[in-house]
Amino acid sequence: MYPLRKLLAILGFTMMVLPFANAQSRYWIQLTDKRGTTFDPNTYFDRVQHEVAGDSTNFPLNESYLQQIKKVTGNIGRTSRWLNAVALSANKRELKALAKLPFVKDITPITGNYVHAEFDDHTNGSSDKLTEIYDILNRQTQRMGARYFTLMDSSIVINGKGIRIAVFDGGFPGVNTQEVFSHIRNENRIIATWDFTKNNENVYRGISHGTNVLSCIAGIHEGTAMGMATGAEFLLAITEVNSEPFSEEENWLAAVEWAHKNGADIISSSLGYTFNRYFPTDMDGKKTFVARAATLAARKGMLVINAAGNDGDSDWKVLGTPADADSILTVGGVSPDNNLHIDFSSYGPTADGRMKPNVSAFGKAVVAKPKGGVQIAYGTSFATPLISGFVACAWQINRNKSAMEMLKLIEQSGDLYPYFDYAHGYGVPQANFFIDSLKEPESTFDLYEDDTYYNVFVPAGYVKLLSGYNTTILFYNIENEKGVLTEYGAVRVYQEKALSLFKKSFKKGYKLNIKYLNYSGTFNLGDKEEVGPTKVVMHQ
Repeated sequence: MYPLRKLLAILGFTMMVLPFANAQSRYWIQLTDKRGTTFDPNTYFDRVQHEVAGDSTNFPLNESYLQQIKKVTGNIGRTSRWLNAVALSANKRELKALAKLPFVKDITPITGNYVHAEFDDHTNGSSDKLTEIYDILNRQTQRMGARYFTLMDSSIVINGKGIRIAVFDGGFPGVNTQEVFSHIRNENRIIATWDFTKNNENVYRGISHGTNVLSCIAGIHEGTAMGMATGAEFLLAITEVNSEPFSEEENWLAAVEWAHKNGADIISSSLGYTFNRYFPTDMDGKKTFVARAATLAARKGMLVINAAGNDGDSDWKVLGTPADADSILTVGGVSPDNNLHIDFSSYGPTADGRMKPNVSAFGKAVVAKPKGGVQIAYGTSFATPLISGFVACAWQINRNKSAMEMLKLIEQSGDLYPYFDYAHGYGVPQANFFIDSLKEPESTFDLYEDDTYYNVFVPAGYVKLLSGYNTTILFYNIENEKGVLTEYGAVRVYQEKALSLFKKSFKKGYKLNIKYLNYSGTFNLGDKEEVGPTKVVMHQ
């Protein structure tokens, strides 16, 4: 029987949000088992890959259980094979009846609203704006070293060919007509589409956000690639609709399973769920159904890439869900102007202390407009597809690697790796990591201590007084004995004495990690005895 204590808590929640006994709210009903169900992968999957034979999460739900539930509530909504759950609407009386069913394992309320992880900046067509557009357009892929993929081998075109990318969003108007996408249409590389809000195949409607996002993966504007995966295949899904505030997470779960069924290698999602639905303490990768589904997708061999969110300058500040999921690539934003964290990009870590975001890309990008032309837009929504395009290219030349292996390689390709922090992750991925045999970097700094401070000194030859986005930056963090960052920052290096840190900031087991001009150093400082001025030896 369903635990009474848990049921009372759920009923209390229902009474808080719904004052009438007969009023209905939305719930996920998780079931105990799939007894008696069968599954044929040959008829279910469009193409079978990355699959573990006999994986029970692919089996359908028990139809008898669903019919018994429907007798109680009069309705059933979307079902999730992976989570063995059904979404539905129920009132207080119906919840009590559901809780008595022997095959009901758990009941979870579905609440609140969603946010797209983006801000729009519509161009006014001025010459200054056009200059900025073409500047950013050229740099949004080159910042990740796109040219290295083109130089690798003249006999191989590295553009994501053979990689299938599922994109979840609120609409794709113009993708069927806009010139930016003509190369995709002409080669029939939109493999499948589905609108989960209307249950039909027409996705060329709705808000333009999905159109913007797709252009950052694979668009070509006047001969310039807007994203790196111009040769990839696509699955396009509408999962969001403003008029149905309870349905978006249900649709996202359904879309993940649909993408799996249709052979997706990568899922690119620029959506997030935060306040009005959850608390920051819920962002632990386990609380929400979408985070659990994203983790399952990773275990099934897909690489899920999700925006960190745009709450960095709001009261919420931290990433949303499913960006908190384990084993997925969460993307933060950096500014094209200075290569540092862009102010609105949400921060890590997760509520349970895991490092997020994993990597970053431009949070200000050039995107396609539905009726033609391009514009500048802001948000981790656009950093995410830029990374998705990069991953498709890297995976194209590493097809023997699993999704988890690729995730680790993408992290290692970050221009800050092995340094990380909760604003930039491991930095912006670099194509030359996958192409070159990288040389051992030369030391670019030393650490000295006196009675009060640890001082980072940069040799005169490495103090580069550059302007604009090329200004040289030294990154540092202080890591405690549990691997949690207690402090991190980025400083511009204008003089040899680049940084001073109070020795009192370091307790037993603490480490100082530094990254400057491709050189990284880790110093174990918390266990040191007090000494006079001396050079500190790096930990190997």
